[in-house]
Amino acid sequence: MAADAGIFARIGLIFLFAVNSAAAADRFGTPELPVGGAQGSEKFQTPEPPKPPEPPVVNQQFGPMDGRTADHSKFEALKGPFADSAAVTKACLTCHTEAQKHIKKTIHWTWDYINPRTGQHLGKEHVINNFCTNAKDNEGMCGVCHIGNGVKAGEEYSFNKQDSVDCLVCHDRTNTYYRTPPTRGNAACSTMFEGLPKIDLAKVAQHVGQPGREDCGACHYNGGGGDGVKHGDLDSSLNKPSKSLDVHMAADGLNFSCTECHVTKEHQIAGSRYNMIAKDDIGVGKPGQRRDVATCESCHGDRPHPKPSLIGYQLDAHAERIACETCHIPRIARGGVGTIVDWDWKTAGRLLNGKGYYEEDYKQGNGERRHTYWSIKGAFKWGENLIPTYKWFNGEMIYTLADTRIDTSKPVTPINDPQGSWKDPKSRIWPFKEMHTRMPYDAGNKTLVYNHLWGNDDTSFWGNFDLKKSIAAGMKIEHRPFSGDIGFLPTVSNWPINHMVAPKEDAVKCGECHAQKSRLADVPGVYMPGHTRFPWMDFLGLAGLGLTLGGVAFHGGLRIALNKKNKQNKNKGEAK
Repeated sequence: MAADAGIFARIGLIFLFAVNSAAAADRFGTPELPVGGAQGSEKFQTPEPPKPPEPPVVNQQFGPMDGRTADHSKFEALKGPFADSAAVTKACLTCHTEAQKHIKKTIHWTWDYINPRTGQHLGKEHVINNFCTNAKDNEGMCGVCHIGNGVKAGEEYSFNKQDSVDCLVCHDRTNTYYRTPPTRGNAACSTMFEGLPKIDLAKVAQHVGQPGREDCGACHYNGGGGDGVKHGDLDSSLNKPSKSLDVHMAADGLNFSCTECHVTKEHQIAGSRYNMIAKDDIGVGKPGQRRDVATCESCHGDRPHPKPSLIGYQLDAHAERIACETCHIPRIARGGVGTIVDWDWKTAGRLLNGKGYYEEDYKQGNGERRHTYWSIKGAFKWGENLIPTYKWFNGEMIYTLADTRIDTSKPVTPINDPQGSWKDPKSRIWPFKEMHTRMPYDAGNKTLVYNHLWGNDDTSFWGNFDLKKSIAAGMKIEHRPFSGDIGFLPTVSNWPINHMVAPKEDAVKCGECHAQKSRLADVPGVYMPGHTRFPWMDFLGLAGLGLTLGGVAFHGGLRIALNKKNKQNKNKGEAK
C-alpha cells in the first residue's frame, strides 16, 4: 500500500499545475459550485484522483552507458537510514565522486544559458513563457522539478553548496520518489502536499539506475502546467506507447529510453531546444562513433531513404529542405492526452462564493477530464490529433525577454520566434506546435512582466487573485521597472516537434502536400506541383500542350491524307 501511495504521490500530487485531485477541489472550489460554465446543469463534483502510473518499463534501451555493473542494494553506504535526500546524495558521492561537478555545469542545474549564435541570455532563470509566465519568482513550485536540495524561504539559493544535487529525482527506478516545494505557498496551496506517505529513501537509493522515460517524463511531460500541456509531442502516453504512436519508444518494439537519442557525456544531455541543429549535414559521423547531438541524421544518416529507387532519391532530395519530423510525425497529441493550444490569463481570478474554482469541460482521448477554467490560471482550449504548423527554421530562436520593448502594433507577439527562410540554405521546413496565450504585460513600459504566483505572502496570485498586486511584487523582486498599468497581450510560442515518430508506412503521404489543400500551404517560398499555381506558367504550359497536341494532330492528319493519296495512285497504276 505504501508503494502504491508513493506512486500516486509522485505524478498525481507533486505537480500543482497538473492536479485534478480531491485536494485541488478543497483548495479551489466547493462541492456546491456549478461546473460547466454557463450550462450550470451539473454540480461541482470532487474529481477522481489520477490513476497511479504503472511500474517502470523494463528492458528500456539506454544510450552508450547501457549495461549494469553494480548492484546498489549491496552497497553499505546505501543501507540507510537517511534523514533526507541530501543524505542520500552524500552517500552517492562516496563512489560517484565527480558526478556533482558534472551536474553543476549543465543547464538542467543552472537554468542559465547564453546562446552562442544569437547572444541572448536564456534558460529558465531568464526567459518569460506564455504558460505559467516565469520560473524566476516561483522557485518554490518550480523546485519540484529542479534537481537541487536545500532551497530555503528568504535565502538566496547557493548553487555551490555541497550535496545540493538531488540524485534521486532522475535516477529513482522504483517510481516511489517525489519532491515537494522547498518553500511554502499560501495556506490553501500548502494543503496540496499534506498527508503524503513517507518515502523509503534507503529502498530508493538501493534501486537507482539510468533514467527511464518515466523519470525524464515526470518533469518534461508536465512542462507548462500539466501532462501534455506544453509540447504536444511529450506526454505520459509515451511511457508505454504503441508502435503507431512512437516507433522508437514502443514498449513492444525498440523500447528506447530518452538517453538512447539524447546521448549524454558527463551529464551533459544532447538536444537543448535553446540551440538546435535544424539541418544535420554530417550524419552518423565517423564509423562507430556516436555524435554528441540528438538529430535523426546522427543515427539514420543524411541519405536515409531506400536506394536504388527513384522515390528514394527523390525523398533524399526533399530532406535537403524538409526536416525528417515534417514527414514522419503526421500529427501531435495523438496518444490520448490533450495539449493546450490557447490560454487566457485575462479571465484568471474569477471567484464563486468568494472562492476560486475550476471547470472540467474537456474530456480527452484516454477518458480523463481536463480543466477548461481554473481561477489561478484562467481559461484554456485543448486539442488532440493536431496537424502541426510548418515554418522555415535554421535552429535559431529569438526570444522576447523581460527587457525587450514590445511592438504592440503587431497583432501577435512571438515569445520565441523561429528564424530561417527559403533563401537560407541552413533552413528546413519544420513542424511546430503553436501556443497562443493572452498574457499580462506592462502596458506603460511595453515589456513582459514577472508574475509572483507562488509564495506564503499576501502578494502571491495563487492566494490573493490580485494580478496587479502579484505583478508589482514580481517586478520588485527582480528589480524591474513597473508602470502599474497592466494590459493583456496576444502572444504565440513555437515548440519544435521531435517525438511521436510514426512508422514509415504512416508517414505523411505525398498527396497531403502536393494538393490544393496542402499541409505546406502557408509556408512561403515553396513550389509544389499539384498545389502551387502561377497563371503565366499555367498559360505557357497549356499553350505548349495545345501546340503539341495541334502539331501531333496536324502531322497525323497529313500522314493519313498522304497515305490515302498514295494508295489511290497505286491502284491507278495497277489498273493500267
